[in-house]
Amino acid sequence: MPAVGRSSLIGACLLAVLAAPYALAQEVDARPKIADYDIFEQQADAYWGLVADKRRLRQTKRRNQQEIVLQDYVLTQPPVYTGPPRPPPPPGVPRRPIPVVADFVRYAAEHFKFYPQRPASEIDFKRAYVKVAAAAGLTRDQVVRIYGFEASGDGTYETQAGLERPRPNARAISTALGYNQLLTTNTVSLLAEEGDLLLKLMRRKAAAIQGAERSSLDAKIAIMNAMIRTSRTVPVAWSEHEKLALTDPGIGMHALNLDVDVGPLLQTQKLMDSVVFARRKGYTTPLTASELEMMNLTGDGNGFDMVSMPFEMRDKVPTSNFFQRGGYERNPVAIRHNTVAKLLAATDMRMDQEIKGLGAQELAAAYDEVTK
Repeated sequence: MPAVGRSSLIGACLLAVLAAPYALAQEVDARPKIADYDIFEQQADAYWGLVADKRRLRQTKRRNQQEIVLQDYVLTQPPVYTGPPRPPPPPGVPRRPIPVVADFVRYAAEHFKFYPQRPASEIDFKRAYVKVAAAAGLTRDQVVRIYGFEASGDGTYETQAGLERPRPNARAISTALGYNQLLTTNTVSLLAEEGDLLLKLMRRKAAAIQGAERSSLDAKIAIMNAMIRTSRTVPVAWSEHEKLALTDPGIGMHALNLDVDVGPLLQTQKLMDSVVFARRKGYTTPLTASELEMMNLTGDGNGFDMVSMPFEMRDKVPTSNFFQRGGYERNPVAIRHNTVAKLLAATDMRMDQEIKGLGAQELAAAYDEVTK
């Protein structure tokens, strides 16, 4: 899951904007409405331009080991449009439907001859996940609370955003998948950037077994290697990984999250990348689950900006400082809880509620079981 690229359930709460076509007789009335909206757009462009400028300033100051002060943030909230309804935009190019689990599996088979090894039961996947997570250094609190937040307290390893609970006409709202709601772009990025580590862990696991099980795992490692090579055919940049993730091979790579051997590695590595990022920046205090979730939600750079902020500044700095405009405007939670302090508190409150779910309790028990 940054809102600039890596997203999560909180970041997947999209707001649909519906508008009916204007009749010909309304064309004269539409002109002042366009003017009103143009004024708002000018204000919004100026605001979000300032947000970007301040972000670049903070990045420079951090590189130069200078203190970040309150004035290095935009301290006002984004402008809100209050004029007449804007005319509908001209029709664009139809967008491809959001792929779902069946598509991940189909394209994995077509392009890589990969068929994810599903667990015998949900608890088997939970045990596999917490074994990897605990060995990597994630705490019980981080694992369980982030799962509760991202997977609504009772999600499965194949839970996709928008399809958490059966309901009429349910549809996916993003490709976010699994316990930590990885996007297709997350999977492509993890393979491209952490592929060598993932292969090392898989080979270590293979070295400990023999027979048919070893042969099966070796074949899976070879397929992963092919996927990693494909992920590295584009430059190492989120925007490039996003483009690849929109293709059939990129969509097929996402099926790795459904595999009982590979899925736990990907879901864990997504969180560990954030932990390591914070350590490299000199942040030695253990990240709370809500702080780690902020990095999971907004991306490591923006998330670190939040979690390293002094407590006395958190109730004064708007959440808009850590998003791109589009990500912010699609995120009702960040808008409603519009300061860093409020957003962290709301995240903790949501976690407090969701860890009461059956899935979260099973995950906690599984973590205790593998670490006793």
